[in-house]
Amino acid sequence: MLIETESTPNPATLKFLPGRAVMETGTRDFASPEEAEASPLATALFTLGDVTGVFFGRDFVSVTIAPGAEWADVKPDVLGIVMDHFLGGLPLFHPAAAGFSVPAEDEAGFADDPADADIIEQIKELIETRVRPAVANDGGDIVYRGFDKGNVYLKMQGACAGCPSSTATLKNGIESLLKHYVPEVTAVHAV
Repeated sequence: MLIETESTPNPATLKFLPGRAVMETGTRDFASPEEAEASPLATALFTLGDVTGVFFGRDFVSVTIAPGAEWADVKPDVLGIVMDHFLGGLPLFHPAAAGFSVPAEDEAGFADDPADADIIEQIKELIETRVRPAVANDGGDIVYRGFDKGNVYLKMQGACAGCPSSTATLKNGIESLLKHYVPEVTAVHAV
């Protein structure tokens, strides 16, 4: 089995591509060893000590390491864990986590005003078709969290969370795109 790796705009994050589906639907972000307990793969990666984040995308696993850690030291161990997991046909999530579900992508952090339903639908459509594919190429994801008085609230995940260029991506890329197609949008904020 060959696992390809790709760099991301976030120097602390590498994207690992096992050549098969990782998540059939949705994504899953683990920001701590406690959150990772639902997944044998995420748990194994956090045991390395230098790993501070694990993100499962459709066909990739993004791994983030701590400041001061070097990919030259950590990468062989991560590759070994990812390869062993997929070669062994292990489940992505523990059976005991049968009640576990991937958080809904449209789960909003804000109560959207029903009067804004058309605007919100346009925003979600643009995020789904224009933004998410590009962000996934960089090893992350972006999730809609709410719209209020012209402000769009988005959650950055995976390689995008904590990336030095994520603010520029959010303001120069996503905000410009949304303002262009949806004039009611005045600003975009990360939550």
